[in-house]
Amino acid sequence: MTADRTIETIMRTAPVIPVIVINDVADAVPMAQALVAGGLKVLEVTLRTPAALEAISLMKQVEGAIVGAGTVIDPVTLDAALKAGSEFIVSPGLTENLGKAAIASGIPFLPGTANAGDIMRGLDMGLTHFKFFPAMAAGGIPALKALSAPFGQCKFCPTGGVTLETAGNWLALDPVLCVGGSWMIPAGPLDASAIQRNASAAHALS
Repeated sequence: MTADRTIETIMRTAPVIPVIVINDVADAVPMAQALVAGGLKVLEVTLRTPAALEAISLMKQVEGAIVGAGTVIDPVTLDAALKAGSEFIVSPGLTENLGKAAIASGIPFLPGTANAGDIMRGLDMGLTHFKFFPAMAAGGIPALKALSAPFGQCKFCPTGGVTLETAGNWLALDPVLCVGGSWMIPAGPLDASAIQRNASAAHALS
């Protein structure tokens, strides 16, 4: 099974992938437990904070969790994500350096795309599964409909500006396997019960 096939399995696991920015390592396990209990097993921890890599390692210990790294932008951050035990990686865009390194590593890889050139670059590398980012700023549903039309073999995970209220509209599109979003995790101190309720509502979109 190729890494690209494996990323499809991950994308089909739940309708929403929580995009997690974690500042306190102590929040990692209870946050992951709440999300998984709500039905969202695929967790993307963005590499935007010093706590992210340790959080990935800790969240992996939660039963049922499939934990990956987001905001992987180059081979250096890819290597750090792999060493932390990431089970998949997500990038905001796609460069030849990162694409080749990710493919060589064999890890399931979801690169960001926002235009036809990005998708064609991915296809040249043998990739067919992409993040559409930033989804709303890049033109929303009309943009993805137009962009996906020439690339029938491609599947997408729109991320960036997607909300509980709009996620169902995205998921109704044939090329969309899942969406990414951060709305499940309220700002402020960790509220596990609220996270689980929000995760359950997101899971119900399937």
